[in-house]
Amino acid sequence: MRLLSSQLHFPFISWLCYAILSQAAPTFNQQISQRAASDRFVFCHFMVGIVADRTSTADYDADMQRAKAYGIDAFALNIGLDDFTDTQLGYAYDSANNNGMKVFISFDFSYYSSSSGAEAVGQKIAQYASKPAQLIVDNKVFASSFVGDGLDVAAVRSAAGTDIFFAPNFNPATGSSTDNIDGAFNWLAWDSNGNNKAPTPGHNVTVEDGDTTYINWLGSKPYIAPMSPWFFTHYGPEVSYSKNWVFPGDLLWYRRWNDILTLGPRFLEIITWNDYGESHYIGPLSSKHVDDGASKWVNDMPHNGWLDMAKPFIAAYRAGDSSPTAYITEDQLVYWYRPTLKSLDCDATDTTIAPANNASGNYFEGRPNGYETLQDTVFVVALLKSAGKVIVNSGSNSQTFDAPAGASAYQIPMGVGSQKFTLTRDDVTVFSDTSLRDISDVCPCGIYNYNAYVGTVPAGAPDSLGPDGLASLTVGLHVSTCSATPTLGAASKVAEREAYITAA
Repeated sequence: MRLLSSQLHFPFISWLCYAILSQAAPTFNQQISQRAASDRFVFCHFMVGIVADRTSTADYDADMQRAKAYGIDAFALNIGLDDFTDTQLGYAYDSANNNGMKVFISFDFSYYSSSSGAEAVGQKIAQYASKPAQLIVDNKVFASSFVGDGLDVAAVRSAAGTDIFFAPNFNPATGSSTDNIDGAFNWLAWDSNGNNKAPTPGHNVTVEDGDTTYINWLGSKPYIAPMSPWFFTHYGPEVSYSKNWVFPGDLLWYRRWNDILTLGPRFLEIITWNDYGESHYIGPLSSKHVDDGASKWVNDMPHNGWLDMAKPFIAAYRAGDSSPTAYITEDQLVYWYRPTLKSLDCDATDTTIAPANNASGNYFEGRPNGYETLQDTVFVVALLKSAGKVIVNSGSNSQTFDAPAGASAYQIPMGVGSQKFTLTRDDVTVFSDTSLRDISDVCPCGIYNYNAYVGTVPAGAPDSLGPDGLASLTVGLHVSTCSATPTLGAASKVAEREAYITAA
């Protein structure tokens, strides 16, 4: 199986301190008009390398419509040198135009050469610069990258033959100059040890540290701040791109959105819409894509609730508000948790209990590197129009929280069994739901699965992987209990769930 862009995104070193920028908040009724005039932009990284199975512009429409509805301005179309790249870029640009979205190219320097690829980068920018859906910033054609330090930016501009707003993912630690760039994108959206692994005692480089490093390096030039909800990858020797590690996610998604409202950068980029292999997708499982082996930990693991949680924060960010409260239009609980406790021993059946290609230095046998940094916790974010009580039942664990109006976060220890979430006011149930996915004491498909299951109350629409996204699920598995098919939402579970839902 060929190596895809989605399997090569390794965060790079960043060091930072903290910067604060706040602005006056408009009323909710001003939101729509101010959005059109806002100088702030929300991007979302989109992996073109895993969508070779798309056959028309229409295959992009659902993604474009959904992203726009949640306040995302543009997809950053990550591309390598695949032979299908131009076909897919054509579809994406046309679909964006048809749906009132914008797009731009993010060049993946896992494939492009920073030493000799400047002309190719410039020519590719020129090829799409006049497309109606091309993002234009400050009257310039916008383009970005994944890494690329050492690129001859002057040669890129010359080959592009048009004014470009070039904001690449250069790393301040490499000594890159800001002289020829218009801004920069920081990829490091997860706390780390400063060397592409989870934090260790005495070595914790936070995302906020990264903000400070980039802001200081850029000076007056704009910063593309990163944000991501999760990171877990678990490729074994069944593929050539073996890698197996995790960064601490936990409440990162909630924490980071609050940081962004305080920081107030001109640009932010969500990582990612559809990188299923690294478990940081916020787009639907049903978004059409091929399976690079990630379905082993992605099947039955929707993340749509994270986008639901982000919606009022996106609106607040665009409006320059420091709080999402005015943009919460309905009560909702968003919850997430891993399918098993981290103490569960899956060594006997896991796909990574064997030597594999470790040229990248990112392959670890057994539990993913960094698993100790995760909490055995169920996380809940309440988005409420008025105060209420949030009741969480995780297996035999139960806790009640007094939740104010606005956005607030809660957590309780994971308990094996069913997961139930309830909102009450004045001892009257507003709504209640039991998750379709239990926390289990059995290894799912025999593997260590540290991806997150994300749900909402009220429950969202069903979402599952399509046939192309399930094609490699059983490859390399050491158990025969799993098949390449979605299992959540079966009639019995739906009936059980609906029995718990109570109208206000």
